[in-house]
Amino acid sequence: MACSTRIIAVWIFLLQGLITGYPRKRSSESEDIRNCTITPPHLPPTVINTSERLSALRLHMQSHNFSAYIIPATDSHMSEYIGERDKRLSWMTGFTGSSGTGVVTLQKAALFTDSRYWIQAERQMDCNWELQKSIWINSIGQWILQEISAGERIGLDPFLFSIQNWESYNQVLEGSDIILVPLEDNLVDQAWGAQRPPPPTNTIYQLNDNFVGSSWQEKISVIRTQMENHGRKPTAVLLSGLEETAWLFNLRGDDIPYTPVFYAYTLLTKTDISLFVNQSRLSKEASQSLVSQCPGPLCVQVEDYDQASASLRKYAQQDGVRIWIGTEYTTLGLYREIPLEKVLVEEYSPVMITKAVKNAKEQEMLRAAHVRDAIAVIRYLVWLEKNVPTGSVNEISGARYVDQLRSEEANCKGPSFETISATGLNAALAHYSPSNATARNLTVNEMYLLDSGGQYLDGTTDITRTVHWGEPTDFQKEAYTRVLMGVIDLSRLVFPSRTSGRFVEALARRALWEAGLNYGHGTGHGIGNFLSVHEWPVGFQANNVPLGKGMFTSIEPGYYQDGEFGIRLEDIAVVVEAKTKYQMSEEPYLTFEVVSLVPYDRNLIDVNLLSSEQIKYINRYYESIREHIGRELQRRKLDEEYLWLEQNTEPLSHTNLLTTSLSTLAVGTLTSTLLPRV
Repeated sequence: MACSTRIIAVWIFLLQGLITGYPRKRSSESEDIRNCTITPPHLPPTVINTSERLSALRLHMQSHNFSAYIIPATDSHMSEYIGERDKRLSWMTGFTGSSGTGVVTLQKAALFTDSRYWIQAERQMDCNWELQKSIWINSIGQWILQEISAGERIGLDPFLFSIQNWESYNQVLEGSDIILVPLEDNLVDQAWGAQRPPPPTNTIYQLNDNFVGSSWQEKISVIRTQMENHGRKPTAVLLSGLEETAWLFNLRGDDIPYTPVFYAYTLLTKTDISLFVNQSRLSKEASQSLVSQCPGPLCVQVEDYDQASASLRKYAQQDGVRIWIGTEYTTLGLYREIPLEKVLVEEYSPVMITKAVKNAKEQEMLRAAHVRDAIAVIRYLVWLEKNVPTGSVNEISGARYVDQLRSEEANCKGPSFETISATGLNAALAHYSPSNATARNLTVNEMYLLDSGGQYLDGTTDITRTVHWGEPTDFQKEAYTRVLMGVIDLSRLVFPSRTSGRFVEALARRALWEAGLNYGHGTGHGIGNFLSVHEWPVGFQANNVPLGKGMFTSIEPGYYQDGEFGIRLEDIAVVVEAKTKYQMSEEPYLTFEVVSLVPYDRNLIDVNLLSSEQIKYINRYYESIREHIGRELQRRKLDEEYLWLEQNTEPLSHTNLLTTSLSTLAVGTLTSTLLPRV
């Protein structure tokens, strides 16, 4: 009997681990990542062989007497998402993450990236590359100091370096006698050769008046007024960010995947407007609009894209000029064309600041886009509930189907980024995207994370929901609920006007911190009107501008259990005036109004963890969903989706736990029956 008792006790102990599911230590060995410590090394099928590419690059380095070469993951406009021909770091390393820096010496190669991409890098890089788990320039510089001797030269492309990064590298290497050498001929491009994708040739088109908040002429006048009112009286504004020029002229293109922009620069003076772009790509309507008020101060002179540097240099040589730039998007290559005494440096250009605050029409358009987007996401969630139990859905087919549903919505031009469709352990990678080599089937036994968005002519969307169709573990429910608490606490915050997002960001993490949990990515970002899904300078980081009325931001805390599951909840919210009991200052206090309208997963919410105020918030949010989305579902006669919505927006209360509590009591009774009394 004693032996039998021990067996039963062990069985119950193992069963309890399966039921509660609290974190377990993951095995250090995994077949889906590389292992360079064995001979021969283990390389998963997702790895790219980079030996020939590195050899070609090193030959070019030697021809310029370079001991190292730095490869950023950006383009000449400091874009977050880049076109295929600008994916130099990806081509060199095999790593496809959106953030990272490569450094190649004559003997070694290293990739520096942040925690979001460590596992992805181990899946994609061969053993020619070592992974350095940091993105900070100080860490990159320290590595260079260990590998490069005094007096040696490091090459870089000045049109891929921001002004701040250039200064940071110089500061780290100061006193080492190591020389940073800007070279406009990009050595990766030379190694890439004829295989490098060609420049885009697609049409640049003008937005219909129905989809713009102001005419481009009105926008020009606003920026010129800001120039006139500035204390240092700039005579020109240089626009390097692709979103800046697209927004200013109400033009769009398809040069960057998922972002409707085109390669261009703008130099705006008090009397002239120069647009540097491939003129042959402009649609007839766009060309006519730009010259409709010629001659005059609202006449746009279209010049060749490649002439931007030369034209800037020529203008900067004139007497009495001062050029206003935003350092976030201006490269070292352009900055060097302007004498120091003739440059006005600020972190963001006036266009970036103005664009961040949506006017009434732009707000209305973004709200409308989010209603249609919610319809698509809800249709997808209903479809998943029916099809996941059959085993017929995997991460790729799911991503394709939600993209298809969005494409059926009015004004949709495609996804706003590559859909993150991740189940189980893949969801532990915060920015995972499925591939044929990594895609897993969705099952009722695992959590599923969907982070997706759409590009609509009237607005850009981005929403994340995490769901579980079976029996989540206690730990999964707790982690999910604490993430949800972070969403609620930040969304319902009331704060003074011009509060910096970094001062309130901790509210999204507080519930996780209280349990010793956290996440390694930012809490939010701005979003555009048919522009970038990550629109600066709005958000909750140190280099974001203070929050103001009319700004849109995401709110997206998460939690990621390595090798097991990932949770993220993301809503888009607009900053609005708060209704406060008192108004003691001239400027009203502000709060957030969520415009994403998709319910959270009731199956994953532990209501016991929620306060009464948090429950009230969810119920008010659900009332809004019923009002806006329920009405639209009924209008479209989407009866199945309407029934799903009604069920999933039922009010929450602490009494909802009755069924759960009874189930827990039953398990406890079973345990006491199986285990003998002492």
